[in-house]
Amino acid sequence: MIGKLKEALPLSGGEWLVSFTTRDNPGQIFDELREMPVKVEIKKASKAKSRDANAYCWVIIDKIAEKTGICRSEVYRHAIKEIGGVSTTVCVQDKAVDRLREGWEKNGIGWQTDTLKSRIDGCTNVILYYGSSVYDSQQMSRLIDSLVQEAEGLGIPTYPEETERMKRQWQSPAKASSSPENPGAISAEAG
Repeated sequence: MIGKLKEALPLSGGEWLVSFTTRDNPGQIFDELREMPVKVEIKKASKAKSRDANAYCWVIIDKIAEKTGICRSEVYRHAIKEIGGVSTTVCVQDKAVDRLREGWEKNGIGWQTDTLKSRIDGCTNVILYYGSSVYDSQQMSRLIDSLVQEAEGLGIPTYPEETERMKRQWQSPAKASSSPENPGAISAEAG
């Protein structure tokens, strides 16, 4: 949920009443969780990526694949691993590694994993890469910039004016949705 904080009022007993406005209808979650303990997370909103950005990303990927003979999905997957800031690392028991990787990678082409040896006996560190479907505008911008740089290195025209147009478009107000990867989300979950 995206909103704007309005005020924070101290109450008796050390509690605070925090209010915000939103255009999203909180009705169902409010009704379900009213008067229950909830976990609330408030972060600065970031801009959502545009559909044009995603389409342009795939145009560049297609041109790189055509020029190099590498399949489109591998060009995309390689770029995701190169940009940084789009993964998380978790330590899991060795017996759970295959199941975690299998489940994660079912999310889409860009959702991939790598493993690293853990210092903890019987455990493995698993790097979980998010696919671009959940990227905010900054993450998508880094992905496109990386692909543009690769394309230019291969002598592929990249239409810099198109990239700049999309970057200007990303500077417009966000219409993002709540997700763990969207740091602008205001979320509540039962705790």
